[in-house]
Amino acid sequence: MEGWRGAWYVPCLASLETLQELCRKENLICKSIGITNRSLKSYEVEYLCDYKVDEGTEYYLVKWKGWPESSNTWEPQENLKCPLLLQNFLSDKNEYLSRMREGKALKIRNHVKALKPAVADYIVRKAKQRIALQRWKEELNRKKNHKAMILVENTVDLEGPPLDFYYINEYKPAPGINVVNGITTGCECTDCPAEKCCPKEAGFILAYNKWKKLKIQPGLPIYECNSFCRCGPDCPNRIVQKGTPYSLCIFRTSNGRGWGVKTLQNIKTNSFVMEYVGEVITSEEAERRGQLYDNQGNTYLFDLDYDSDEFTVDAARYGNVSHFVNHSCDPNLQVFNVFIDNLDLRLPRIALFSTRTIKAGEELTFDYQMKGSIDLSADSADGLSPSRKRIRTVCKCGAVCCRGYLN
Repeated sequence: MEGWRGAWYVPCLASLETLQELCRKENLICKSIGITNRSLKSYEVEYLCDYKVDEGTEYYLVKWKGWPESSNTWEPQENLKCPLLLQNFLSDKNEYLSRMREGKALKIRNHVKALKPAVADYIVRKAKQRIALQRWKEELNRKKNHKAMILVENTVDLEGPPLDFYYINEYKPAPGINVVNGITTGCECTDCPAEKCCPKEAGFILAYNKWKKLKIQPGLPIYECNSFCRCGPDCPNRIVQKGTPYSLCIFRTSNGRGWGVKTLQNIKTNSFVMEYVGEVITSEEAERRGQLYDNQGNTYLFDLDYDSDEFTVDAARYGNVSHFVNHSCDPNLQVFNVFIDNLDLRLPRIALFSTRTIKAGEELTFDYQMKGSIDLSADSADGLSPSRKRIRTVCKCGAVCCRGYLN
């Protein structure tokens, strides 16, 4: 908003709906946010808040989209043309009552004259969560740089989008760290892989077979063709740089592990699934943050220790879908170091590839100890300085071979 002369200008953090509510409350017109003379008094159901029966007529309390809650009105069901919102209302009501019965046989009474306040409160909170998750999904899909879709799902609790997470598609370097080393040459191949293709120039074999699936063993690096190579976008040595090819869903887990990620498509063995991105920080800064994260029970630090131990990726605040991938002691994803437009061995890109066939609907996991975590077994922990002794986080992966702890 514009202020008086000499005032600061700051980005507006309010949602579009909040701004519309303010305009309608003050009877103001603002075409840039869709409030015109014509739409100033328009009404659209955003969600349903409550229910009652009065003199034999069923009424629903309506929250109007773009209007403040003080403008909510009771409307007879026959006037409502929103079958999906009615379905959501009834579904949320039955879900709440079922949970209150704790698994006992539920007898739904279809002719109650009014809802208890606790039921109506849950329905409103669920509606607001549904709207918030939908907005978050739209934001994620606006910001991603790959074609595959990102979905969001929470059928477990009332948790909404994370408040302090920002979606990025590539490394976000801390001041003083350069993640692009100014490479100016590439291969001259017109049909990769040729005798002097990028991997061979680096002293390694091509990482992919003719079906664009991984063929090297864990621990070996991947050298992809870069922006200076003569080959085109269909080159078989351009896989990680294209982004994830699979539609994925960020979902709320039911066993206390927070958010997780599942695939919406079948994934074949040795396929590239996603890249792990975040802030690139020094190992010293990672040590400081690690103490804080351990106290919170979070694990987002990924040591870039392919050649040295100078840098770490921190995906706590900045990251992509990989931020939400959970740990498993028996994972279906494997970590590989990738070099494309930066050949600095201290700063590889981190790619996650499938270790086996993964079916649609299955959760994606990788082993957090592949991040270069230090060994904190009982035998080794005593030899560490106080600053390196970390709080151990209990593992909830449920694998038969579970080690018991994430770190």
